[in-house]
Amino acid sequence: MQEINSAVETLVQSSNTYFLLIGAIMVFAMHAGFAFLEVGTVRHKNQVNALVKIITDFAVSCIAYFFIGYWVAYDTTFFSSASELASNNGYDLVKFFFLMTFAAAIPAIISGGIAERAKFYPFLIGSAFIVAVVYPFFEGIVWNGNYGLQDWLQQTTGASFHDFAGSVVVHGLGGWLALVAVYFLGLRAGRIKDNRLVAFAPSNIPFLALGTWILCIGWFGFNVMSAQSMDGISGLVAMNSMMAMVGGVIAALWVGKNDPGFIHNGPLAGLVAVCAGSDVMHPIGSLFVGLIAGVIFVTLFTKIQQTKKFDDVLGVWPLHGVCGVWGGLATGIFGLEALGGLGGVSFVAQLIGTVAGVVVAVVGGFIVYGVLNKVTGLRLSQEDEFNGADLSIHNIGSVNHD
Repeated sequence: MQEINSAVETLVQSSNTYFLLIGAIMVFAMHAGFAFLEVGTVRHKNQVNALVKIITDFAVSCIAYFFIGYWVAYDTTFFSSASELASNNGYDLVKFFFLMTFAAAIPAIISGGIAERAKFYPFLIGSAFIVAVVYPFFEGIVWNGNYGLQDWLQQTTGASFHDFAGSVVVHGLGGWLALVAVYFLGLRAGRIKDNRLVAFAPSNIPFLALGTWILCIGWFGFNVMSAQSMDGISGLVAMNSMMAMVGGVIAALWVGKNDPGFIHNGPLAGLVAVCAGSDVMHPIGSLFVGLIAGVIFVTLFTKIQQTKKFDDVLGVWPLHGVCGVWGGLATGIFGLEALGGLGGVSFVAQLIGTVAGVVVAVVGGFIVYGVLNKVTGLRLSQEDEFNGADLSIHNIGSVNHD
């Protein structure tokens, strides 16, 4: 009997490890989506830089999270022996891999906002500090109960801050950090001509669309596998993700007036917003969350393209920052039993937790990017920006004409 129990336990452990590994691989693949979304949006002279930023940010994020960030968030290190680390079929290692892909999404999000005029190494250093300290500080508060905020919310409002897959923890934080970086960088050269704003059209719609498809597919690993075990998996999460995604498409199609750039960002807006409550909302509620997110993205992106204060190239602040905030708040609305949800959520708790995430991102962003701006500067020289980041930083263009 003991041997049977041991075999069953091993099977459960190995199944959970495999389950989470597949999720980690799917979220890892999403970084290719971030890359191609940026490649398709920026001008040709900055396409190589977009690709290089995403993969180098991932590498730096992995190192920063392995040695510092994971310890900050979960008080766990990897300095024990390999035999200890491999216990339970190495589940703890795969859990790190999964959560690290989330952490690395923060610099990937920021990359889209700062495109075409940012220095390479200063922002790489910034990514290391953000993934090592800023992101895991808030991640630990929400997902590990650090510093008592969740306990206080539970006692005060009857529910803790609910963010199942990171509408606020990942996307909201990334979007608001990007806003700070964009603020320091200013407008790209050539955006103002004869005192009027000039729009730069996407360079490659097929690449942009490819990025969206990769992100949408990987997102089901992002959301569903956030259960982190086989016994926690829920088809409700998958259905809610799907409904919010298509809601974002429909809204962007309508409000964006058939613009392909809006249409391919619409599903991402819906998916960002549904992350937080995908495990508690009704599918119809998720559809409304996605519809509203699509409207938010198109409307806000259009507005910021008409202002001289910010130049958010991919619209990552409205897409991840604001739609992430909407997702956090929407969980406290559509997650209620009265609206068909599973309950166990509080709008007040969602409001407090969401605001806390924005504050951490903005304050952390001003510290990291403010210091780097004073020490190294964040923006390319006028000549380097004119030549493009590909030639100025990497000495090669995306297309060889020889």
